[in-house]
Amino acid sequence: MLREGIEAALIVGIIAGYLHKSGRANLMPAVWVGVLLAAALSLFAGAALQMFAAEFPQKRQEFFEAIVSLVAVVILTSMVFWMRKAAHSIKGTLQASVDHALAQSSSGRAWALVGMAFLAVAREGLESIFFLLAVFQQSSGWEAPVGALAGIALSVGVGWGLYAGSVRLNLRRFFRLTGLFILLVAAGLMAGVLRKLHEAGVWNHLQHVVFDLSGTLPMDSVAGTILSGLLGYQDAPVVGEVIVYVAFLAICLFFFLRPVRSSRPAPAPTPVTTH
Repeated sequence: MLREGIEAALIVGIIAGYLHKSGRANLMPAVWVGVLLAAALSLFAGAALQMFAAEFPQKRQEFFEAIVSLVAVVILTSMVFWMRKAAHSIKGTLQASVDHALAQSSSGRAWALVGMAFLAVAREGLESIFFLLAVFQQSSGWEAPVGALAGIALSVGVGWGLYAGSVRLNLRRFFRLTGLFILLVAAGLMAGVLRKLHEAGVWNHLQHVVFDLSGTLPMDSVAGTILSGLLGYQDAPVVGEVIVYVAFLAICLFFFLRPVRSSRPAPAPTPVTTH
C-alpha cells in the first residue's frame, strides 16, 4: 500500500506542481474532484466484491477467491513492469498531457484534469482493492488492515514531501526494490490460487506435501502469520504450489532484472564530407 500510495501521490503531485508553476493553480479543485471520485469508486468496488463473495456457498466462494487472487497477480505484475519501464519518463509524459488539457476551452480544461487525476488514482485504487482482498483472504487477523492503513498514511506524507520538495527519494531505486518485494507477494498469491482451486474442487493434482514445518514455524505463530499474509507462506506446501511459486518467480525475476532497453532512437550518423 505504501508503493501504491506513492505512485498515486507522485502522479497527482506532478500534475499539481506543474499547474502551480504554470500559473494555473485555480484549476486544482478539478484535480481534487478527480482524486475523490477515484477513491469513492475504489471503496465502492471493494465493498461490492466483498458482498458479492458473501452470497456464495463455500466451494463457490473458494473459486471466487481464486479468481480475485489471480486478478490481483495479473494487476500487480503488470504494474511492476509498467513502472519499471515508465519511471524515467513519467514526469515528461504527464506534463505533456497537462499541456494538452490546458489547450482546450475553459470548461474542457477542468474536465480533462478531472479525468487525468481520476484515471491515475482509480488505477492505483482498484489495484489496491484486488490486492487487499486477496491478502485479507490469506490473513484474517488485524495486522493486514493496520499495515494497509499505515502504508496509505505514510504514502500521503511522502507524497506531500515530494511535492513540497522536503523529501528526496530515488524513485528508480525505490520502485526497483519495492518491485522485487511485490513479485514475491504475487508469487505467494499465485500459489494461493492453486490452493483455492483445490479447495473449490476444480484442481486435485500434485497434492503431495513437499515438507512440513508445522512443528518449527507454524502458520498460527507470529512469524508464520506475517509470512502467510505477505508472502503466502504455508507450513506444509504441496508439490503444485511449490512448482507454481518457483516457476512464476523465476520467470518474473528474469525479465524484471534485465536491463531496461532505451526507447530513444539512435542518433543519426554524422555525414562524412569528402574533398
